[in-house]
Amino acid sequence: MNDSYSGKSGKVKVMYVRNEDNNDSRKGGDRRKNSDNRKNDKRPFGKGREQDDRRRDYDRPARSGDSSPWKTISRPEGESLKLEHSGISGKSHIDPEQLRRQRLEETRIYGENACQAMYQNRPDAIVRAWFVQSVTPRFRNALKWMAANRKAYHVVDDEELSKASGTEHHGGVCFLIKKRNGLDAETYLQQTPAKDCVLALENVGNPHNLGAIMRSCAHFGVQGVILQDTSMLESGAAVRTAEGGAEHIKGIDADGFTATLSKFRNEGYTIVTTSSHKGSTTLAQATLPEKMVLVLGQESDGLSDSTWEDGDIRLSIGGTGRVESLNVSVATGIMLAEWWRQNKV
Repeated sequence: MNDSYSGKSGKVKVMYVRNEDNNDSRKGGDRRKNSDNRKNDKRPFGKGREQDDRRRDYDRPARSGDSSPWKTISRPEGESLKLEHSGISGKSHIDPEQLRRQRLEETRIYGENACQAMYQNRPDAIVRAWFVQSVTPRFRNALKWMAANRKAYHVVDDEELSKASGTEHHGGVCFLIKKRNGLDAETYLQQTPAKDCVLALENVGNPHNLGAIMRSCAHFGVQGVILQDTSMLESGAAVRTAEGGAEHIKGIDADGFTATLSKFRNEGYTIVTTSSHKGSTTLAQATLPEKMVLVLGQESDGLSDSTWEDGDIRLSIGGTGRVESLNVSVATGIMLAEWWRQNKV
């Protein structure tokens, strides 16, 4: 039997399940029986009764000549249901090993200048971004580029951005980016300018010091930084402190610190070691070579004895002596400024 009615959406066709005689009408007895059953059903007419009514029709065994797609199939007891398609059933499976590798390949950076420099130099490395509303006008071009290249971004409140970045000092923006791999010494040495200063840091790991050092390196034209773990150069705190300078730095992996320095020496670089504790030539009296590796150590102990003694030139920064030493980032800036004055200006 077909029936129809007209509504706002137009004419709608209503289909009824056919009976076993393939007639357009049901038997009077069946109608009365169903009507009596509904009268005895005390539940209010609604979703539950509708589902029961449909279930009685859908679970009806298929009869010969019946073209209805609904049929009942018996499954042997104990046999599990086998899907006849490759669709998702239940929760989708995420390979934990793949997720672990992905997390190792990505990092989060924050800070307005750091993220602007990231977008200008390596936009393809951006995976996802978060912004507070107040900074979006200054990232207008970045937002347009992300939308055009299907890079996900979110405009959130300050609390949500703190969660996304992992810090309250996010500066209103956070990028999830793909990490850069560090270079080996051989790769860096394939193309070096005639005048080149490379920085080597022994056991320097404070991210704020690393960020300040990268900022000074970018200012004075130093591109290569030798480090035992180059991934530290891309920590969120280091990149933010660098204020955009991190994008101009190439990390060089130190596979054995003194062995790496020897590779640079063999390519014509002078190894310059520094200390505030040991006797040496003061920076004001030194002539700095055009190609050199400037080696600095951590604030507490400075360079190890073996690295200090491996230097072709050994320097210190003269001062009043009222403090034991300078912060490593401050010492780096002073020495790089002198190298720039002598060789680049």
